[in-house]
Amino acid sequence: MGVFLPGASTVDQYWRNLVEGADAVTEIPEDRRDPAFHGQDSSAPDRTHGRRGGFAPDTLEFDPAAHGVPPASLAGIEPDQLTALAVAVAAVDDAGGLSGLGDPERIGVVLGRGGYLSPGLQGFDQRVRTVRQIARTVGELVPSAGPDVLGRLRTALRETLGEFRPETAAGLVPSLAAARVANRLDLGGPAYTVDAACASSLVAVDQAIGELARGRCDAVLAGGVHQTHDDTLWSLFTQLGALSPSQRISPLSRAADGMLIGEGTAIVVLKRLADARRDGDRVYAVLRGSGTSSDGRGASLLSPSVAGQTLALRRAWDGMDPAEIGLLEAHGTATPAGDAAELTTVAEVFGTTGGPRAVIGSVKSMIGHTLATAGAAGLVKAALALYHEVLPPTLHCGDPNPLLDKTRFRVLAEAQPWGALPRVAAVSAFGFGGVNAHLVLGAGDPAPKRKARVTEPERVLRLAARSPEELLERLDRPGEPGTGGAGSGSSARTSANWPWPAR
Repeated sequence: MGVFLPGASTVDQYWRNLVEGADAVTEIPEDRRDPAFHGQDSSAPDRTHGRRGGFAPDTLEFDPAAHGVPPASLAGIEPDQLTALAVAVAAVDDAGGLSGLGDPERIGVVLGRGGYLSPGLQGFDQRVRTVRQIARTVGELVPSAGPDVLGRLRTALRETLGEFRPETAAGLVPSLAAARVANRLDLGGPAYTVDAACASSLVAVDQAIGELARGRCDAVLAGGVHQTHDDTLWSLFTQLGALSPSQRISPLSRAADGMLIGEGTAIVVLKRLADARRDGDRVYAVLRGSGTSSDGRGASLLSPSVAGQTLALRRAWDGMDPAEIGLLEAHGTATPAGDAAELTTVAEVFGTTGGPRAVIGSVKSMIGHTLATAGAAGLVKAALALYHEVLPPTLHCGDPNPLLDKTRFRVLAEAQPWGALPRVAAVSAFGFGGVNAHLVLGAGDPAPKRKARVTEPERVLRLAARSPEELLERLDRPGEPGTGGAGSGSSARTSANWPWPAR
């Protein structure tokens, strides 16, 4: 697995944040904020009250040139193309390298990516459209400005956008987020992107499962990419009334009043379980079921449908008992209508009583709503929770939504051991327009257990000897001060290798 998410550029860092309950939602960095746009209370499209979100780290530990991306093409390239490549490389490395994934011609790439205006296309659109519109408007308002003045104006406007090279154009094509990964890693399987709004990355995983099940691929890199905080995106969600007025994202809480936008990339490497076991791979988790659906003719395109969500969940759990669950990673957008519909769906599918209360949560409380990447971010969280046998917390839910009492789930304020709950997790992602996706995960390999930390003071033994034999003789002398003899309450054993390594 690989991630580049708010507060985390590695899977290990992401897991530490999840367990510690780190809040990676911050004020918009100064270099990414226009004060005239952000934090302004207005219903106009060129204003938003939003001023907080989830922002990926400023630096990406990745050398594009080493993976065949020439420096000349970097200016203006879509950030998601670079992060998708970097995170894919990290995921492959985490899986033991390409050599362990089989024939490269049978490795595919499926990524969820939204159709929102991204930074590269925004800059290109300004070159093509905005410069022309400004010049035309100036010409109409100032008739005395002749062709020479307007020509200089167009040149000056383009210069502020930086140099544009023909080779940069390829970096602006949305579908190349997946194609570039396949190109640079020399993979011959299908490589494409899917847009299912906020369900995109889980739908991508569902597509990847199909490629593996049909035998067309032996491994697939699947996940989501969303590396933009474009002003048009902020304006869109402001106009929809989806952004939190309180500037805090509180999924599953009585105080939930809207979402905060996040960004990031998350990619997992999938293989058939039998192949993974044959190849001796480490298995974080096993995908046991996948279901997708659409809402059909609901109240509106933007109103979540309990019936549609329930259909996706039941399809994923087909042949399994939904009561046998330990952790549910909810979609959890923290919009009042969204949370209410999801909790009603949860009660419908998983029941309201019976057995110990399982855990429900949403990583959006820590990183914001990463849109097309949201499902994959939740999938990595659930897989890590199974792997480490730890149930992570959810932030800002001290006063849970009353509908939670009608389910058999609870929210954790702090991480706790998985305990006796079934080692089964599930992940939901529901997109605008009524597209729903749900995955069921079972336990894979347990994480290696670290040696327990010494809680009582350690004894320091200062021993000197001319040979292993003399050392053993001294250790066997009972009660000799400064040694590990019986009188000191310590013991020692020799090693076949000499000298012993320093400790």
